Amino acid sequence: MSGLWQNEILLTSLLAWAIAQGLKVPLTLLTSHKWDFNRLVSPGGMPSSHSALVTALATSVGRVRGLEAPETAIAIVLALVVMYDSAGVRRAAGAQATVLNQIVDEVFHGGRFREERLRELLGHTPVEVFAGAFLGFIVASFIRL
Repeated sequence: MSGLWQNEILLTSLLAWAIAQGLKVPLTLLTSHKWDFNRLVSPGGMPSSHSALVTALATSVGRVRGLEAPETAIAIVLALVVMYDSAGVRRAAGAQATVLNQIVDEVFHGGRFREERLRELLGHTPVEVFAGAFLGFIVASFIRL
């Protein structure tokens, strides 16, 4: 298990993820003018930490193993699937949660129906995905592997 924490590719990927998650708090402050420390652990928002993680992974694997290596191809495909999911499926699920929450508010407001709001900020805009991918690439490019 101790060898896992010496895996530079893993550590670089996790660093990119942590930086992206950490950036969400000050960026939320800039856009909404309030501190929201829940952004440290919640999905969605700018930049995409998922995109930063998988792009740092693919970049690091490519740097260590070479661009022609099968591991690099696997990491790139994984990154593309995760980023597509972030901007597509998860974003659509977030939009559906918004509509369902509106229905709950309008139809069942004041009734005996147990209101349980759905999480609306699930996915990412293409800009958030790109920003996360760019961040992941930058982090992995400057870490000495």
